Amino acid sequence: MNIAFIGLGNMGAPMASNLVKAGHSVTVFDLVESAIQALESEGASRAESAEAAARGVEVIISMLPAGAHVKGLYLGRDGAPGLLDVLDGKPLLIDASTISPDDARTVGAAAAERGLSYLDAPVSGGVGGARAGTLTFIVGGDAAGFEQARPVLEAMGKNIFHAGETGAGQVAKICNNMLLGILMSGTAEALALGVKNGMDPAVLSEIMKQSSGGNWALNVYNPWPGVMEGSAASRDYQGGFLTDLMAKDLGLAWELALGSKSSVPMGSQARNLFALHSAQGHGGLDFSSIQKLYRAGE
Repeated sequence: MNIAFIGLGNMGAPMASNLVKAGHSVTVFDLVESAIQALESEGASRAESAEAAARGVEVIISMLPAGAHVKGLYLGRDGAPGLLDVLDGKPLLIDASTISPDDARTVGAAAAERGLSYLDAPVSGGVGGARAGTLTFIVGGDAAGFEQARPVLEAMGKNIFHAGETGAGQVAKICNNMLLGILMSGTAEALALGVKNGMDPAVLSEIMKQSSGGNWALNVYNPWPGVMEGSAASRDYQGGFLTDLMAKDLGLAWELALGSKSSVPMGSQARNLFALHSAQGHGGLDFSSIQKLYRAGE
């Protein structure tokens, strides 16, 4: 298929790369020139703007940091038109960003007015999953659009879920990331407690992995440096899912809770911890660097 991919960050770049490897014709755009060049070297075509990338394609995929960027791309801003106003044909629109459900519904409604199918399709699985093509896609939108998107998503992911109507993908992703933030901060807290009381972090990790404390953050993404080969913690917390993005997602969970009068005491605590960690200058590090918050003063 002819696909436009817009947004080549830590997640978007490997996702676009897997589409190229699957034999799709992929045109890419990003504000960072080096990101475009890297995908060009793998066989993608470059575009000088998002509008140019979207010209004449069958599918448009976006992977952007926040709702403001997604709305700006599709709806326009500062007097400039968005993609919805300049598209030729009727490509399927897939936004893989994590944004508020209301922002997704706003874009989805505007797309529907123009006869276009829009899916909110946030992902889970981290940079490792993006590189391996094993991401989980959590999709909101109509069933017909979901089935049309499935073969494209399967080139980038292993588990493809239809969560419900437009916005449902974002609700499910926000719930998932709230739980992930809770698990990562709790795992870092437990490891720091053990180490400060004489435990080897690798030994303690193995014990907890095989016990009732086992969880994804501990088993797959250990936050203690040197315990798990290949983890962000063992790369000085470089790359991966940024602390700033986790703080943003926990903020989305808080907004969702306020709107539905839901009680999220643990989610609120995780939000405060990641916000503090980011404010201390660690926003550009992988979110597992929350471990540093518990090692202060060492």
